[in-house]
Amino acid sequence: MPDIDGVTITSQDKVIFPEGGRTKLDLIRYYQAVADGALRGVFGRPMILKRFVHGIEQEAFFQKRAPAKRPAWVEVAELRYRSGRSAEEVVVTDVRQLLWVVNLGCVDLNPHPVRAADLAHPDELRIDLDPVPGVPWGQVVETAQVAREVLADHGLTAWPKTSGSRGFHVYARITPDWPFAQVRQAAEAVAREVERRAPDLATSRWWKEERQGVFVDYNQNAYDRTVASAYSVRPVRDARVSTPLTWDEVPGCRPEEFTIDTVPKRFAALGDPWEDMDLHAGSLAPLLELAESQGPPPERTELPLIEIARAQHKDEALAGLERWKARHQPVVEFLEPADVLVDGMRGRSSVWYRIRVNLQHVPADLRPEQEALEIDYNPWPEDWRPPG
Repeated sequence: MPDIDGVTITSQDKVIFPEGGRTKLDLIRYYQAVADGALRGVFGRPMILKRFVHGIEQEAFFQKRAPAKRPAWVEVAELRYRSGRSAEEVVVTDVRQLLWVVNLGCVDLNPHPVRAADLAHPDELRIDLDPVPGVPWGQVVETAQVAREVLADHGLTAWPKTSGSRGFHVYARITPDWPFAQVRQAAEAVAREVERRAPDLATSRWWKEERQGVFVDYNQNAYDRTVASAYSVRPVRDARVSTPLTWDEVPGCRPEEFTIDTVPKRFAALGDPWEDMDLHAGSLAPLLELAESQGPPPERTELPLIEIARAQHKDEALAGLERWKARHQPVVEFLEPADVLVDGMRGRSSVWYRIRVNLQHVPADLRPEQEALEIDYNPWPEDWRPPG
């Protein structure tokens, strides 16, 4: 077994990305090549371990607690949750710790927006732009530009990166002077202002069935939420990377251009566009004033929803949807891409999947009643209930 930067790499030939045959060693070598940038995204932050121990074609499991058997040089911080429980989570501060985490099966890195020195006050505001199905990429990057303008108008410097998936991330460094609730409130104010300025592009609607365009997801700033950090490889077939950009690059960027193969070359040639991020921490006060002026958010609109499936795995849920469609062909003809709601739901240590259908575009006389679920998976063990 090879030793890289003081970490013994196990199962180095295990295929993580079947398309292209990329192995765990390829993943280790990638993070070694972009270590300066990857560390900037996670340094000093407790992180959830999202472990793909059998490669990306099987579901990951989420591990909050640092492994009990770990090297003495692995740092941890104790986080407390609303359930009353606590866990020591891994805190990465150097290359050796970074590669140790990747060797555990972590493909992407998922840190909290706080530093271990102050777990109650985030120093990062995160805007996750999540397009509903059918929205073109150009609309996503247009929305990112609007988010940048809103942040700038309220005294914050915006830092863009691809998400490595369908969406886009806009971050802002903030001084750690506000608790999670106020950071989330400020992010919601950004989302509502983006929607006000660009209603044809974006939405801040909380309820998924009400969304059109690009959802400006502010809830990633809630307590216990994490986002894939800068230079994270994402668990998608072509091994895309969540890549920091300059704003000049944003209009013409294409997410498929940034992969485990291309980003190390880019990093070696151009460096990290986010290198100076820590020098630009700003105040949340102007955004919190904006939030006060906006008043309460719109109330939920009642829409004709039916639930199709709850499944442990996404492919099972989608197979259930196809069976439902086969029985309801006249209904399917009226459905738009955004009418099929596929929700990844957090379970105790993994994600499970729920599928619903919004019948708003289906004539009332053709709308089917709620039926027995195609798959009815119970994600909660009998002896455990979700915190809340």
